[in-house]
Amino acid sequence: MNAHVVVGVIPGQPSAVVETAADFASRFGADLVCASVDIARYTVAQSLDGTIIASSIDPELMDEKAERFDPMLEQSIGRTLEGRGISWSVRALAGNPAVELSDLAEQLDAIMIVVGTREAGLRGSLREFLSGSVAAHLAHHQHRPVLVVPLDPQPHGTQMPWAGAD
Repeated sequence: MNAHVVVGVIPGQPSAVVETAADFASRFGADLVCASVDIARYTVAQSLDGTIIASSIDPELMDEKAERFDPMLEQSIGRTLEGRGISWSVRALAGNPAVELSDLAEQLDAIMIVVGTREAGLRGSLREFLSGSVAAHLAHHQHRPVLVVPLDPQPHGTQMPWAGAD
């Protein structure tokens, strides 16, 4: 049985997240499983091969269908991983990203989960502060290590956007 590293991916995400996950997968001799979660849908059923049937959270769009991984995102991941010599695959999921990534990691008995931080700026920071980050939810609700790849680190002493001016 192969070891697995699960990485959460989203369109437009800097390649540093997948590159970092690939580095760890290589070090551990693990397969890399790149998972994208559609937050506008929820899982209705899952087949033995990992394919999920999902439905829209909008009650007017009762459209159960198999989730498909974004082909452009898959091509981007392929370019990032080209020549690295690791085995990788993609999974399309639906629902709450923290729950879905945790469930996938559990199914695969993954050795770790890798995620990136949100975009910088007031809107992204405020949304993360109010709703909680995927990384924080993962760290508090499952038992495997969570690696958070900083995408736009701020120097110490920088005031965070949600902190009020004194």
